[in-house]
Amino acid sequence: MLIAVLGGLGAALLWAASNLASSRSTRMIGSMSVLAWVMAVGLVLDVLFIIATRTPVTLDRSTLGWMAVAGFGNAFGLLLLLSSLRLGKVGLATSITSTEGAVAAVYSVLAGEKLPTAAYVWLAVIVLGVVGATLADDQHAIPGERRTLAALMAIGAALISGASIYATGFISNDVALAWVLLPPRIVGVVVIAVPLALAHRLQLNRASIPLVLVTGVAEIAGWLCYAVGARYSIAVAAVLSSLFAAFATIGAFTLFRERLSRHQLLGVGLIIAGVATLTATIG
Repeated sequence: MLIAVLGGLGAALLWAASNLASSRSTRMIGSMSVLAWVMAVGLVLDVLFIIATRTPVTLDRSTLGWMAVAGFGNAFGLLLLLSSLRLGKVGLATSITSTEGAVAAVYSVLAGEKLPTAAYVWLAVIVLGVVGATLADDQHAIPGERRTLAALMAIGAALISGASIYATGFISNDVALAWVLLPPRIVGVVVIAVPLALAHRLQLNRASIPLVLVTGVAEIAGWLCYAVGARYSIAVAAVLSSLFAAFATIGAFTLFRERLSRHQLLGVGLIIAGVATLTATIG
């Protein structure tokens, strides 16, 4: 159980660090360039991990299809999150995007899976939190903030990433984690990084380099921490890893002095509580 706790908390802290770093780098070089570099860093690390561990894989047509959904969903969901972080506050963007697991649960219901009755209550709480946080008045706006657009992009990120999580669930028992993590990084490099580089639009400056590296390393390391923890308790690791939004909100206040209004904090609180409880309920 201790390893599950440490794995979940490690994932939450790493994902919070990834979001905090990317919230600054996107304002320096743009969301597309950040995503391109983050996926390139992740691809190098993942390939090295596969080579070092000699992880075997067996792929059929169905598995490749679900890996494609997982890859495109993860990459473009992350692009929307980065865009949201560029336009709005870290706490609001990460809290809304953290509902991606709840979205995956909705997709599973639409596909015919039955959830406990309590799960529907917590799904309603999450929706209420998202609506409240999005529509709440804000007395602490940051320079250049476009709150509504940032919130809509975060909602889009949750919807697309939820599809990626749902697809990943189909292949997680048959494909090793290192291979599951590979498709998004291939998509990010082939579909985004290479075209940007060919068009001479791939940006990077000295100030953004450490931020991009932190984002790329922390993002993939967070998944590895979660995977280790989930081997001992999926529910514990999932609930604790979902706290990355809370850690990111605290980090944004501490590092960047970003403040949420009382009504925004109430909405964010409902989201975090709903996500954590829902995960525990269906985990």
